[in-house]
Amino acid sequence: MTCCEGWTSCNGFSLLVLLLLGVVLNAIPLIVSLVEEDQFSQNPISCFEWWLPGIIGAGLMAIPATTMSLTARKRACCNNRTGMFLSSLFSVITVIGALYCMLISIQALLKGPLMCNSPGNSNANCEFSLKNISDIHPESFNLQWFFNDSCAPPTGFNKPTSNDTLASGWRASSFHFDSEENKHRLIHFSVFLGLLLVGILEVLFGLSQIVIGFLGCLCGVSKRRSQIV
Repeated sequence: MTCCEGWTSCNGFSLLVLLLLGVVLNAIPLIVSLVEEDQFSQNPISCFEWWLPGIIGAGLMAIPATTMSLTARKRACCNNRTGMFLSSLFSVITVIGALYCMLISIQALLKGPLMCNSPGNSNANCEFSLKNISDIHPESFNLQWFFNDSCAPPTGFNKPTSNDTLASGWRASSFHFDSEENKHRLIHFSVFLGLLLVGILEVLFGLSQIVIGFLGCLCGVSKRRSQIV
């Protein structure tokens, strides 16, 4: 097995783990909503899990590249030049799906759960577009909805200062998870932070597989394997 085949095989297992992790993370708020309300669409934790960033973006769109990469351990289609080229091609789909997962997760972390920004608490208020992403500024990404005692702004709410932000961070350690608001905030933060990390890792593995696949296509694979295929 050449270096290209070895890395492709390792890449396949890594993508498989990330794929499953993305699906599980995306399913968590859906399952919680089902358990709490006995139905999916009423009073969701967040509208962004319904864009299925983990199930479609980090999950289904990563299946072709994962399947192709895993065959590198066997005497199968990835052990020839055409197979290595296809692994690179399928990895482009993986990168696109991972970017989709990242964009949804960033928007979800910026907005917070529906309980924090929508009195109707309905997924009908979900709005996501590339324009939303382009309007994001680093200073607005402060996660105040998570670190504050309550994500609902009180009467006479003033823009928090840096000292307020620091104090809020210390108060986060004393979260009381018995309230529905805090439970929804924790689930929302954990799920979409996890999906953001999954998306980043899938992008890195996908890009590396694109490079390795082209190298394997140009340089060839091990002669013993290529004779068997």
